Amino acid sequence: MSRIVVVGAGVGGLAAAARLATLGHQVTICEAADTVGGKLGTVEHDGFRFDTGPSLLTMPQVFRNLFDTTGGWPAELDLLPLEPLARYTFYGGSTFDASSDLDEHCARLDAELSAGSGDDWRAFHARAQRVWEASRLPFLESALDGPRTLARIAARQPRDITAIAPGRSLRALGRRHLRDARLRTYLDRYATYTGSDPRRAPAALAAVPYVEQEYGGWYVPGGLYRLGEAIRDRAVERGAVLRLGARVERIETTGGKATGVVLAGSEQLPADVVVANTDATTVYGSLAPNPAAARRLAKATPSLSGFVLLLAVSGRTRGLAHHNVLFPRNYDAEFDAVFGDPARPAESPTIYVSAPDDPTVRPDGCEAWFVLVNAPRHGSGRGAVDWRAEGVAEGYAERLLDLLGARGLPVRDRVLWSQIITPADLEQRTDAVGGAIYGTSSNGSSAAFLRPANRSPVPGLFLVGGSSHPGGGLPLVALSAQIVAGLIGPA
Repeated sequence: MSRIVVVGAGVGGLAAAARLATLGHQVTICEAADTVGGKLGTVEHDGFRFDTGPSLLTMPQVFRNLFDTTGGWPAELDLLPLEPLARYTFYGGSTFDASSDLDEHCARLDAELSAGSGDDWRAFHARAQRVWEASRLPFLESALDGPRTLARIAARQPRDITAIAPGRSLRALGRRHLRDARLRTYLDRYATYTGSDPRRAPAALAAVPYVEQEYGGWYVPGGLYRLGEAIRDRAVERGAVLRLGARVERIETTGGKATGVVLAGSEQLPADVVVANTDATTVYGSLAPNPAAARRLAKATPSLSGFVLLLAVSGRTRGLAHHNVLFPRNYDAEFDAVFGDPARPAESPTIYVSAPDDPTVRPDGCEAWFVLVNAPRHGSGRGAVDWRAEGVAEGYAERLLDLLGARGLPVRDRVLWSQIITPADLEQRTDAVGGAIYGTSSNGSSAAFLRPANRSPVPGLFLVGGSSHPGGGLPLVALSAQIVAGLIGPA
């Protein structure tokens, strides 16, 4: 039996703890906050409950595997399929309801956008399937140890690398297959699922809409935070010890190997293995300083962050889906602003609104709106914005309320109360540097495949979570835990 300390109780850390405890290890989870879930947060007030992080679950089979492997699906956890997956409103007023049924999806494209769009999407979907099948096992479900691993896979499976088209951007792939500009805009949005710019993100991200359509979009009644609670409960049931309010200040090494952690207050926890579920920049910058790894991370483009409005809304809104995306006139201007030098809040960003029709998250006759826009990370450099500066956050919140009204959702006069969550808040709550939700972006031809490896350069130290391989988002974070548990093995 190995003594394992997991640093951080995000979904990746909790999933790793559940798997490792099931494998017979003595596991202790140290979480600085007084709650679990990391970016999978929640806010409750006056009968309203909001998810403050992920609001859509894809690839549910990843979580079925997690729970099946550790003792079975929790009786209290339900998954509901969403139809439509989301409602998209384009500049000018045209709308499109995405479906997880390919035939229905294509029929709606023909009817709601333009004749022939359905055939274009069907051809793109077939190409995206090739990307998914080429990348799933060797990339997403296996450990990658850097460029040399990628090169070895390319040598063994050249046809797979050709399908992935490592030198092509997602934008370029869309232009090759999709004639309707609105359909290309719809595809571009999937780059933001990894915190990236579609003009620079790799064509491999075509797998993201394929997965969403193939495996569906799902909701957990009561909010997706319930998923984090269920994974926490499973880890504890399997014997893991959860310590909240336990901030790790340093990862100890002896003879070049990880040997434990030091908590705030100088308490030492010895360990045979340390699993870090915190931002890789923090791991290599301060917890377990590694100048070479820190320099590599510094060269990568940080992912975008998010600016959030939680709106407690009176009354019900006609035509509002569970997930709603409102596109601007000029999508590129948004990425020019967020990734600009200097960075700045986008004047007219894409607005995402999640409004679950779930009576457990709102009082009768009301709605709980989670409003999200892409935003530059917090900081003082040219690629960041000081979101704590006087009036910046409040002014931007007012701007978003105006834009909602202009795009067909006039909600200002129905808001009972609201809460702002800025990139600075995300940084404080989750230890994500600058509030960069996904760590580094996938901007660049191979960046998506060259994230920090799960096995660190320090023996006995492993990384899980959205800033490490295979990337951000609930299913990929859970896959990182599966990979790390496989690397460590049974007790």
